Amino acid sequence: MRKSILITGCSSGIGRDAALGLQRRGWRVFASCRKEADCQELRDQGFESPRIDYADPDSIRSGLAQVLEATGGRLDALFNNGAYAVPGAVEDLPREALAELFQTNVFGVHDLTRQVIPVMRAQGHGRIVNCSSILGFIVAPWRGAYNASKHALEGLTDTLRIEMRDTPIRIITLEPGPVTSRIRQNSVPHFERWIDWENAPRAEQYRTRLRKRLYDERGPDRFELPASAVTEKLWRALEDPAPRARYYVTTPTYVFGLLKRLLPTAWLDWILAKG
Repeated sequence: MRKSILITGCSSGIGRDAALGLQRRGWRVFASCRKEADCQELRDQGFESPRIDYADPDSIRSGLAQVLEATGGRLDALFNNGAYAVPGAVEDLPREALAELFQTNVFGVHDLTRQVIPVMRAQGHGRIVNCSSILGFIVAPWRGAYNASKHALEGLTDTLRIEMRDTPIRIITLEPGPVTSRIRQNSVPHFERWIDWENAPRAEQYRTRLRKRLYDERGPDRFELPASAVTEKLWRALEDPAPRARYYVTTPTYVFGLLKRLLPTAWLDWILAKG
């Protein structure tokens, strides 16, 4: 019997590549998306694609129910991947922007995970892989909302991993650095909705720094890897007999993982402030 996995956020980027990569390796992939149109596109490509929007609890319940109906009540793995960003200085982030982002990046992930755990307990095995980020253990300016959500996700994931040590369910974190995706382009509508940058104390910095990064056409970031680099680490997290607690992806993740352990906070702040 083929192993089954539910992957969220499969409309593009990491999720789409993971779905394609695991399907090629023989997994039965349930590739979910937030929008029905994206789900239909995946169905046309031969995927089973339930609609799951982390901000919509009903879609989480119904999407998982579709998966379990198709598999006879079993699920070998869950890859929580869906997330988005609201760029902007922390002092300019409205409470409502943070609340809405956390509904997707943290609370929805938690909701789906809690619903999957009883399935894995009942079948006697399972792996839950959460896609965090290098920004789950360091921070970068202008990314406060995303930084905070990934730090929160890592706190929940690390706690769950320790609590589940006495079960056959393995909890794993992926921490990509710069990876090719549409997260920057997808963040623009959220920036325009929530950030009143023209009236902000840092209006000139928005104009000369952040807006150029968001709107100007540009090539890959330094050290950027394709989404397939994450798929390779996901494959290892799913197939390693004794999976690691976390898997780094990209050179910057390894570098900053080391620097965070070695450098005083003031020195690390000086480096991060340049980003």
